[in-house]
Amino acid sequence: MTASATDRETETDSGTVELSVVVPARDEERRLGPTLDALLDHLERTGAPWEIVVVDDGSTDATGDLVAARRNPRIRTVTGEGRGKGHALRLGVAASRGRRVLVTDADLATPVAELARLEQALAEGHAAAVGSRAVPGATLGDRQHRARELLGKAGNRLIRATAVRGIRDTQCGFKLFDGDKARAAFAASRVDGWAIDVEVLRHFQRADWPVAEVPVHWSHRPGSKVRPPDYLRFLRDLARLRRADLLAALLFLVFSAALYSGRVLDPAHRYLTDSLQDQNQWEWFFAVTADNVSHLRNPLFSDLQGFPDGVNLMANTAMPGLSVPLTPLTLLWGPAVTLSLVMTLGLAATAAAWYRLIAKRLTPHRPAAFVGAALAAFAPPFVSHANAHPNFVVLFMIPLIVDRALRLCTGTRVGRDAVILGLMAAYQCFLGEEPLLLAAIGMLLFALGYTAVRPREAAAAVRPLLRGLAIAAAVCLPLLVYPLAWQFSGPQSYDGIDHGTAPGTANSLRALLTFAERSWLAGDAEATKALSLNPTEQNAFYGWPLALLALAITVLLWRRRPLVRALAATVLGAAVLSMGPRIGGVPGPWALLDGLPLFESVIESRVAMICGPVLGMLVALAVAELRGPRRGVRYAGLAAVALALLPLVPAPLRSEPRAEVPAFFTDGTWKSYVRDGETLVPVPLAEPGAAEALHWQTATGLGFRMPGGYFNGPYGDGDRTGVYGVPLRFTASLLQETQFTGIVPVVDTAAREATAQDLAYWRAGALVLAPQHRAGVLRETVDKLLGRPGRRVHGVWVWDLHD
Repeated sequence: MTASATDRETETDSGTVELSVVVPARDEERRLGPTLDALLDHLERTGAPWEIVVVDDGSTDATGDLVAARRNPRIRTVTGEGRGKGHALRLGVAASRGRRVLVTDADLATPVAELARLEQALAEGHAAAVGSRAVPGATLGDRQHRARELLGKAGNRLIRATAVRGIRDTQCGFKLFDGDKARAAFAASRVDGWAIDVEVLRHFQRADWPVAEVPVHWSHRPGSKVRPPDYLRFLRDLARLRRADLLAALLFLVFSAALYSGRVLDPAHRYLTDSLQDQNQWEWFFAVTADNVSHLRNPLFSDLQGFPDGVNLMANTAMPGLSVPLTPLTLLWGPAVTLSLVMTLGLAATAAAWYRLIAKRLTPHRPAAFVGAALAAFAPPFVSHANAHPNFVVLFMIPLIVDRALRLCTGTRVGRDAVILGLMAAYQCFLGEEPLLLAAIGMLLFALGYTAVRPREAAAAVRPLLRGLAIAAAVCLPLLVYPLAWQFSGPQSYDGIDHGTAPGTANSLRALLTFAERSWLAGDAEATKALSLNPTEQNAFYGWPLALLALAITVLLWRRRPLVRALAATVLGAAVLSMGPRIGGVPGPWALLDGLPLFESVIESRVAMICGPVLGMLVALAVAELRGPRRGVRYAGLAAVALALLPLVPAPLRSEPRAEVPAFFTDGTWKSYVRDGETLVPVPLAEPGAAEALHWQTATGLGFRMPGGYFNGPYGDGDRTGVYGVPLRFTASLLQETQFTGIVPVVDTAAREATAQDLAYWRAGALVLAPQHRAGVLRETVDKLLGRPGRRVHGVWVWDLHD
């Protein structure tokens, strides 16, 4: 049954409109008439209240007269200012009153009969339905010029990569929206040009309003208003849409550069004071990997230190995921520059990845996402590791893995997402396996917490998640079979490292609530030293104000945001696990994991690193919630967030001028003392507490081998227990003790014979003593062991074993 004209006019006047059709038009007197006729014919037959809003965007022809000529009260004209399609649509949608809003171009390239397909999508629960020429089922009539088709496809790929995920055709001018959501999205838009479609769809995705892409029929209509300059304007507008995200990424880079300001401008001549010997070690890792790759050798092994047994690089977290592809950079500028760039850019990239995850999954409010991501990446534990451990700083893959795992829970495109997840996990293993293990623990804790608060949703996600994880494992494991076999069964592999029960191996409640040493405003070096293993292993120290803030957020949002409960459970679970196998003399949860494969080498206090990103998410949710309350409440809440986070702002990492490499190495003099197959023996041997000899090696382009070193390997003699460095032979132990005590030992015939055996085992060509603490007693000891004095050569003392 069709309503009478009087009834329809009454319905329109009262505002009860089922469908509003918004048509932007500029100089469309030739094409708009047939479009209005087609729309009227279709809408009259629907029997539902409707209206057509034509936006005359500054036309200079008779476009406006076409509407007036129809004398239909349901067709209204809104006058624009000629500022572009985006501005016209913003005016037209704002003037609409329909429960649903159809936006269509003036040429009606998609027939109005296709509206039924879009209406079906909204009936199924979607907030918007986008007509598409690029999905299966779409049909094309008359085609546009080939060049425009190619530009359109390229543009859509760029849009999917930078702004709107998952929608293949954002620019088809036939879209149906939920009316209220459309008016909200268009009111929030700022673009005046053709990119308005991208901005609005991006708004829908950020708000988590589901969008369906529906195949339609489309035919090119002559008279297009798109001109070549419009493509450039579109790119400009697209860049503006990402302005907030680009600004966030730039600020993260500034933060990272400020943290490393003491070294980032001169990495080759500056040393991070609190890195202990790790900077030397990591530069060596990057240098030796580049050397192996450039000479087509196995990148997972080297005998340049620890000779003759060598070093299992896969078992030492040498980050082949970056050290291998960055080989050209290392060969060109040196490992010090590569390491500096990896740590500076990697930390910024990690923050940007957390920002993307929070903005996508938790809140579209960009400032809130920025604050949360800054805490997630620059939390005190990560600042501590930023001194020396790039594998715990360069974590940009972890948020991507979390996001892909969450996609599996939806049950859509499980196969594709699982394959991508498997590839991501494999790559992360080449960046650092322990961070992946910690991420898995964090995700498991979150899954348990979410199951407790949302059991139905969790139950629905179990099947696709398990299926996806099985596929991901099937993709990941074949890629890792050889590297893992090499790591756990190859040369110089080991079973695990026992870190003992020294303070800092596990956290205490005090460690979790104390301020970090590198806190700009509240640093407490003495307290942190007493509660941690060393400056690079301060794995908690979030401070009591942040703990109180997290508690307040949990209490205030407990009922309204179940997600907050799951995140709070994750923080609490990780904090308790980080306290180790015994808490106050009572067995803790970590006791169930302690000693298991993979877990036996984990320093328990590192589990608290899980808390950083999760606390960032809680803070982001709180900041987003503060947009709504009254001004006084909002300011009080933001002040509480600021007071909790300000003590966590880190001071720049300490650095100092690097010790000069003796001229003996830099001018190539060493070459006349070391023949093929021989080693150069530093006095004393390089070890975890003094690894400057690794820097001498990299300075010479890895020209010589040496015994000893700083790496993880087996204890030896059939004992596969992992140790730092190598077991000390007689000579190495004697020299180390001499330097420690400052006393020249008694050297007898047995000592000389043991030294001769050690030098033969090491295939030593020469011993070298560089200027250092207690160099005099070391020189006297070596003179006695070899039975002759050394010679002063280009800044070092040398004992040539060929004499």
